[in-house]
Amino acid sequence: MRKLIYGMNLTLDGYIAAPGDDIGWSVPSDELFQFWSDQLQATDLSLYGRKLWQTMSSYWPTGDQQPNATPSEIEFARRWRNMSKVVFSSTIDKVGWNTRLVTGDAVTEITRLKAEDGGPMDIGGATLAGAAMQAGLIDEYVIAAHPVLVGGGTPFFTALDHWVNLNLVETRMFPGGVVLTRYETKR
Repeated sequence: MRKLIYGMNLTLDGYIAAPGDDIGWSVPSDELFQFWSDQLQATDLSLYGRKLWQTMSSYWPTGDQQPNATPSEIEFARRWRNMSKVVFSSTIDKVGWNTRLVTGDAVTEITRLKAEDGGPMDIGGATLAGAAMQAGLIDEYVIAAHPVLVGGGTPFFTALDHWVNLNLVETRMFPGGVVLTRYETKR
């Protein structure tokens, strides 16, 4: 069975985007960017909701060709393009860059993918991850908490109808006061 990991940058008050989908607060240090790139390298399959897919696919297909691209960004762009991805959406009809589109029930498909043999999967996008969280499908949470309060926006965690108990497995500091914590779901 595959492991499903939900990890993102978020504000100290728990948001992945400020009002208006503003993510300007989340520019990672070189060290944090490398951490996320290494996470991507260790991932077998990435699952995206529509909004995060549109954000990622608007930049990373050519991110390595940008004039000021760092070596880490070049590496990340190439990894991102080449890795297998699944996008869950009922409003778009075309995806590219080694990606498959799923328009049906996300929880059913994620459950099926988890049951397959293979390496870890990551999931991104608040709505998609929220559905997986509600269904008890997330095995690990990776939180890079930035020292900023935005007061609203898109929350990292969805409202749950049950408790989810977690085990802390890692804590790490990054430049700029970012604290990364990694938790596994107690089963």
